[in-house]
Amino acid sequence: MSDKHDVKEQAHQVYESAKSTAAGKRAAAKRFMYDKTPEKLKHASDLQVRFRTGFVYVSVSIVCVLASEISTVLLLCVLAGIAAGEFFYMLRSDAKLPNELLGILAAVAYPLSVWQLGLQGALIVTGALLVALLVWYVFWSRARVGDVGVSFFGAAYTGLLLSSLIVVRESVPGLWGGVLVIGVFCSVWANDSFAYLVGSKFGKHKLAPRISPKKSWEGFAGGLAGSVVIWCAMSYIPGVSMGLGQAACFGLVCGLAGVLGDLAESRIKRNSGVKDSGTIMPGHGGILDRCDSLFLASVAAAVLLVGAGCVPYAL
Repeated sequence: MSDKHDVKEQAHQVYESAKSTAAGKRAAAKRFMYDKTPEKLKHASDLQVRFRTGFVYVSVSIVCVLASEISTVLLLCVLAGIAAGEFFYMLRSDAKLPNELLGILAAVAYPLSVWQLGLQGALIVTGALLVALLVWYVFWSRARVGDVGVSFFGAAYTGLLLSSLIVVRESVPGLWGGVLVIGVFCSVWANDSFAYLVGSKFGKHKLAPRISPKKSWEGFAGGLAGSVVIWCAMSYIPGVSMGLGQAACFGLVCGLAGVLGDLAESRIKRNSGVKDSGTIMPGHGGILDRCDSLFLASVAAAVLLVGAGCVPYAL
């Protein structure tokens, strides 16, 4: 028992040391960026910072998705890799020991594999990841079954779910495939924005007070309405065969999926004792904080569009 206790104590000390080192590096990076910031931008309000960061994120996403399939894949790879890293960081705060290297590599490989090999590519990456994690578990004595599960879940939660957007992008040829993906993005953004605006103005009844105290049923309804509006607009995209009634139903389903993804990430953060998944997006937190609703909404959109025959994608 004492040996196990010593090993756990050493692991805890190593983690705390790495955590303090990482915190010091982040603080130094913040000071450097602050010194380089023009004086008139140094004292921006929280809302201004949030708007500027969101504008950059939205602009980069739209440009990459509309430019080509390759740029879309690269964008999703970057988002998946960063989100996976943030996920594993949070889980380490919850006394887990995931294999970040394998998890992040797999998260990045999922969009690439789906782009090149379709759904078969996702199966290949999943199988390779499981084998690699089993080898790691067998030959690294400190690894636990829970660590293997967390490592696999982190890669699938970020990379596999986001790779659904590759299916949406390829389902309609040319520029309109990119417009369709932007539509999915916009439905998620509209869901979040409408939920915030309606909830802050009229919210009185808490949706999930133990997980996310600020969310209300009123905001939830407003967010679904925003998602429905965007999906109805998506029905007019050339190459998409979707009636308004069908689009409204799809908007509700994707809106519900987005809310579930948001609450799931909030639960992970609460269990890990962190406020934000990262600091890469000032005013928003981390990439995982921005993409939490997009993960499940992407899968829902791909399944609905392909499964209902609204887009000509061959499985």
